[in-house]
Amino acid sequence: MKKRGKFNSKLGIILASAGSAVGLGNVWRFPTEVGANGGAAFILIYVGCVILLGLPLMVAEFIIGRHTHCNTVDAYRKLAPRSPWVFQGYLGVFTSWFILCYYSVVSGWTLKYLVAAVTDQVTTLSDSTAYFSAFTSSPWMPALYMVIVMLMCHWVIIRGVQNGIERYSKLMMPMLLLIIAVLVVCSFSMPGSEEGLLFLLKPDFSKIDSGVILSAMGQAFFSLSIAMGCLCTYASYFTDDAKLMKTAGSVALIDTTVAIMSGFIIFPAVFSVPDVAPNAGPGLVFITLPNVFQMTFEHVPLVGWFFAVMFYLLLLLAALTSMMSIHEPTTAFLLEHFDLSRRTATRIVTLSCIAVGLLCSLSFGPLKDVRFLFGMTFFDFFDFVSAKIFLPVGGIIISLFVGWKLDRQLVRNEITNHGTLNAHLFPVFIFLIRWIAPIAICLIFLNELGAF
Repeated sequence: MKKRGKFNSKLGIILASAGSAVGLGNVWRFPTEVGANGGAAFILIYVGCVILLGLPLMVAEFIIGRHTHCNTVDAYRKLAPRSPWVFQGYLGVFTSWFILCYYSVVSGWTLKYLVAAVTDQVTTLSDSTAYFSAFTSSPWMPALYMVIVMLMCHWVIIRGVQNGIERYSKLMMPMLLLIIAVLVVCSFSMPGSEEGLLFLLKPDFSKIDSGVILSAMGQAFFSLSIAMGCLCTYASYFTDDAKLMKTAGSVALIDTTVAIMSGFIIFPAVFSVPDVAPNAGPGLVFITLPNVFQMTFEHVPLVGWFFAVMFYLLLLLAALTSMMSIHEPTTAFLLEHFDLSRRTATRIVTLSCIAVGLLCSLSFGPLKDVRFLFGMTFFDFFDFVSAKIFLPVGGIIISLFVGWKLDRQLVRNEITNHGTLNAHLFPVFIFLIRWIAPIAICLIFLNELGAF
């Protein structure tokens, strides 16, 4: 067995794990959900869901990874040898690879828009919808940018845990947080931003119904990178003295802060422009916001240009930190399970993701009429199956495994670092992971499939 890599510092553990959780979903999906579900009231429910659902599941994955110090498959094989529970190890590895195939396509879009922002194209668009459509339907441009971001991710992963993931997480996460702080100040200074702030800060509970609650639960689940194998794999690189509860709390705090601050960036800016809806959907980032940047550029050119460049740099950093964590589970599995070198394992993952990612990218252009299962394009199929089936099923299995299958003393030892930390929250954790988490994820699962 090769000597395994490990994180070298507590800061590295927190920033790498936070980088795994902080992704395009924080900057893209969260503001969209807030806009569609009534603003501040949704945020309050979301925070509650993170505490009651996200944190227990994150700690559960940390327990599995840190206790075994193995890749995801071998972790379950070690804890439950010759049992069906090992299926979750394979599902986690496959899910991370599956997601990376299409996530890299959207990440490529962020790089394209960063280049366009730097060269003043974003701030001088006459029709942002036509620009986005022309780019995504191109037979080669989206694929080129997808390949570039995959190679950027590859360049980090091939360097290993300390010299790659930890080092660049320590670089990119502070940059990301600094950019967010700068953009919040810029957004607050825009004329008419008060309406956007009011939308975010004044709860309207009249808009809360079961659908909004389920959306908040789903966002909390998806936002923290649960059931992708990422957190379990990263936890396998934790030192034995890492405090799992404290680390999970720090990661959830950073993740939630980034999501909420993204709302503070987007909505004051959106409300400062007439006739722009705050619930514009995913097109908010690539269609609506370019209009905001353009109007700002017309009045104050330097500010509009700076805002656009910093925003798309933020998106790219968020995408890359997530891509690193999604790449690593499959790489670690190939490296350890088949005794490959890190260089070979990384190349296999990168090249296979590029090959499949090309199909996902082309599904907006030359392959848009090619339908996969259920009449979906390649991109839609990968998105649907991963988000609506693989992740909820994986989350249910993880909660049942840690809550009911694992020895209770083992779980207690991991949470308390073998009795050196207090165990006040242990009964609460057990209750949440045994009962609340599986029931909540079942509801998310049914809601994502349109049962409600």
